[in-house]
Amino acid sequence: MSDTPPTPPPASGPPSGKRWHTREDSGIRLDARLRWWHDDEPIQHPRIIELFNSSLHLDDTGRYQLRIGNDWCYVQVEDAAYEVRTVDVTPDERVSVRLSDRTAEALEPSSLGVGAEGVLECQVKGGRARARFSRDAQYQLGELMEQDAQGRLFLRAGQRLLALPASLELPDA
Repeated sequence: MSDTPPTPPPASGPPSGKRWHTREDSGIRLDARLRWWHDDEPIQHPRIIELFNSSLHLDDTGRYQLRIGNDWCYVQVEDAAYEVRTVDVTPDERVSVRLSDRTAEALEPSSLGVGAEGVLECQVKGGRARARFSRDAQYQLGELMEQDAQGRLFLRAGQRLLALPASLELPDA
C-alpha cells in the first residue's frame, strides 16, 4: 500500500476566475492601438504578438479570425486591423505598403486619411480593412510627399505623381 494520496480527478471547469472560450467568443481582441489582449490581459510575448499579427484574416463576412494551423477563432478588432510597417516605391513606380501580417500590397492613395489620434490610416485588403501607419511608415510616406504651386499634395513614385486626398492638405493659414 502506498503512502501517497490518490491523485484528484482532472478539473471539469475552467481555472478559478477564468472562463471557457469558444470560436465565437475567444476572449481575444486587438485594440485601437494595435495591441493584443486576452480576457482583458495584455499579450506581451513578442513571438505570440507576431504569430497573431501574421495569422489575422478577414473572412468573407467581414469578421476577423486568427487562423493558426487547423485551429481558428473569431477575434474582436476595435479599429484598424493591420499596421503599415514600411512604405516602398516599387520598380514599376507604385507605392507599396508592407503590413503587420507580413503581406505587401499597392497603396491606394485615395484611401489615405487621418485617424482620431492624428495617425495616418489607409484601406487595405481590397478596401475591406483599415491599416494604421507606424511612426516609421508615416515618416517614409512623408518623404515621398510633394506639394504643387496650388498647394495640392502628391506622392512621388519615381517619375509618377500620385494625387492625395484633399482631406490631407493643410488648411490655408
